[in-house]
Amino acid sequence: MKRLLWSVVVVTLALSISSNARAQGEVTLLCPNPIQEAMDKLVAGFEAKTGAHVKLTYGSGLSTRKTVASGQALDVSVLFAPFPEALATGNIVPGSATVIARLRLGVAVQKGAPKPDISTAAAVKKTLLNAKSIVAIDPAGGSAGAITLAALDKLGITDQLKPKIKWVQGANQVQDSVAKGETELALGPYLSEIHNPGVDAIGVLPVDVSTPVDITGFLSTSAKDSKTAKALLDYLSSHEVAPIYEEAKIFPAR
Repeated sequence: MKRLLWSVVVVTLALSISSNARAQGEVTLLCPNPIQEAMDKLVAGFEAKTGAHVKLTYGSGLSTRKTVASGQALDVSVLFAPFPEALATGNIVPGSATVIARLRLGVAVQKGAPKPDISTAAAVKKTLLNAKSIVAIDPAGGSAGAITLAALDKLGITDQLKPKIKWVQGANQVQDSVAKGETELALGPYLSEIHNPGVDAIGVLPVDVSTPVDITGFLSTSAKDSKTAKALLDYLSSHEVAPIYEEAKIFPAR
């Protein structure tokens, strides 16, 4: 009987140790879905390198910020700047802020169409004013739209473009509209303009027209395994993974 009881104790202890080990090797990650393709590859690389498991949750640029602002930050939360409401909650560590990469605003046209000049602020302004029609993500529906609107405001042409700019709900609609010839120019994150075979991505806007958007990772104040969470954040911002960002037309931070 004693031997049986001892065996039960040993097995229970082993299972407990195994369970704790798994828990210590698992982190949760919140990420905006515009960079999902790159993040899936990054996470796979991290898991292969460390043996840890990453549980991913995706949302829009706006919804991820709202998730953190409502106190639901995951072990690592990746956000598109700006994020003052998220910082104010106290459930992410401000000092852990790590820029892992940057997004740039770009222009696309229908496949085979003439490529306009966007090399300077003056050239961008002329191109947009001369365009017959423009499509972009609605600022109310996605952070990419807010970035676009900020660029137009910076150029001082927002009101002039109102009659010919169409705001839609997502990147796919932006691309489809241009691919079908319904709209002449697409404005949006450079990465989102490369997946539709019916469009040609011209390139990114100059930084004095559209400031690059920091993609920033934070650690949660309640992370169960802060060591693994920190290792993930370090990996996402390392030189090692720069080619993955570049392949997705995202600009590495380092």
